[in-house]
Amino acid sequence: MAATLTLAKPDDAERLLPMIEAFHAEENLPTSAEHRSNALQPLLEGTALGEVYLIGPKVAPIGYIVITHGYSIEFGGPDAFIDEFYLRPGVRGRGVGGEIMQSISEHLTKLGTRALHLEVSEDNTYAQNVYAQRGFSQRSKYKLMTRELFR
Repeated sequence: MAATLTLAKPDDAERLLPMIEAFHAEENLPTSAEHRSNALQPLLEGTALGEVYLIGPKVAPIGYIVITHGYSIEFGGPDAFIDEFYLRPGVRGRGVGGEIMQSISEHLTKLGTRALHLEVSEDNTYAQNVYAQRGFSQRSKYKLMTRELFR
């Protein structure tokens, strides 16, 4: 299955927000509709901090992926983080996720990105296996920790 990526723009919010809501519900993320919309808007308007890609046809996307950008001395330059990656349940298990991971990795490599990071639930062994097949590995020496500065 050939999965296409399209950079999302402000007029794509109406297609993205229901999928973001579904992803947050699946992951038990306690966010409001206002929070999701406010967080999405800068990415759609072209902030240098990240972007959102629609997966599949622009008029009826089958998912989305959010990439955010940073910098790492350890990795020797720019790095990126897959903040969210969602595929509609009906298309999962068909290889689309792996194709998207490959496409995003190739795109970021061309931009000079040195490392790509992501988080995956400890109990989601299926996703862990998909990511491992695409070259991701767990950094057993490290554990991601977060401090919310404001909500």
